[in-house]
Amino acid sequence: MKSRLAAIALFPLLTALYAAEPPAPIDKLLGEAAANNSDILAARHAWQAAEQLPSQAATPPDPEVTVQQFSVGSPRPFAGFTNSDMAYIGFGVSQDLPYPGKLKLRGEAARTEASVTRQQLETVRRAVFEQVKEAYYQIAYVQRTMSLLMRDEDLLGEIEKIVETRYSLGQGSQQDVLKAQLEKTRILREMEHHNMIEGTEQARLRQLLNRPGGSPPIVTEPLAETTLTLTEDQLLDRIRQDNPEVTARRDMVNRQSLQVELARKDRYPDFNIQYMWQSTGPGYRDYYMLTFGAKLPIYRKRKLDPEMSQAVDELHQSKQQYDSQVQATSFNVRSELISAQTTGRVLKIYSQGLMPQAMAAYRAGIAAYETNREDFQTLLNSFRDVVNFDEEFWKLVADRETSLARIEQWTGARIH
Repeated sequence: MKSRLAAIALFPLLTALYAAEPPAPIDKLLGEAAANNSDILAARHAWQAAEQLPSQAATPPDPEVTVQQFSVGSPRPFAGFTNSDMAYIGFGVSQDLPYPGKLKLRGEAARTEASVTRQQLETVRRAVFEQVKEAYYQIAYVQRTMSLLMRDEDLLGEIEKIVETRYSLGQGSQQDVLKAQLEKTRILREMEHHNMIEGTEQARLRQLLNRPGGSPPIVTEPLAETTLTLTEDQLLDRIRQDNPEVTARRDMVNRQSLQVELARKDRYPDFNIQYMWQSTGPGYRDYYMLTFGAKLPIYRKRKLDPEMSQAVDELHQSKQQYDSQVQATSFNVRSELISAQTTGRVLKIYSQGLMPQAMAAYRAGIAAYETNREDFQTLLNSFRDVVNFDEEFWKLVADRETSLARIEQWTGARIH
């Protein structure tokens, strides 16, 4: 009991965790991250800004208002009306008119750009969610392991009592007592190591949730193995529809297709229309002028042909990038799926074989050591097997849950 209290005294974080805070469901933390994470908020503002571009791009240029004054004989404004028959004042308006279809294409290109930005927001959101889950499962693993280490300290207490009893009866050696004490120190070292891991992950989780540094530590729900019901084909089919990076690449292809159409439209002239009213001096009738102009795209070899070639090459580039993103994401999903499936099979070996066998071997070793049928080192090895297999089991569970979280990130599938 004294050793346990000493161990707890070394770990105030663990004490605070179990004494004050209720377990926090992962979905609640994900909602908090969606509302408060700085990267998500920045990406959301970027998307909202991009949403304002389509109407701007599809709107005609602003009209231009013109005021003219003409006089002869004096540099002073409006002086000519008293000394010249050639004086007049005019007011006009002009409007640039892009070739029909250009504004619509520019608006559609801006909408696809906004869609790309929307997918970038979703990419950031999913990446943050995956990091939150990874930190959450690491904390859950550490908290579970710390409770196991305390249990293991109890088991070691049993061994220590037996060793001390045998030593007092002259049946054991002082070396056995020292080895038992050394093993206890190793457990304390493991507790300290896991406490360090938890402190790091708690800080990481606070940063992802945008919580202040002094906020209470997060207690996780019990770590458990999630059942994977979706097949590989089902997960891979979701990539083209539900992966935001793939969708963004597809939107980039659409945008570059519109750029090709715009480059084709640039071979046609833009227009300008002007209207002017001119008022002369007394006794003369007013003048009215209507002017229609066109910008002639004559620099084909120096401007228009390179523009078209650039747009076509960028379209091919975006298509290749789309295919590359699909392949890379498919590989990532397959890799994590293989890891999760393999780990699931290994977990069965641990839960149905290694862990109960190690505990049975330890209990048998206790009885054998008490009756002098087994040496202390063999008993100590049996104890270490119990400690190691338990810790390895829960580490594998945390790693498997992290793999499933990455699959969720890439496919949009709801697994947890």
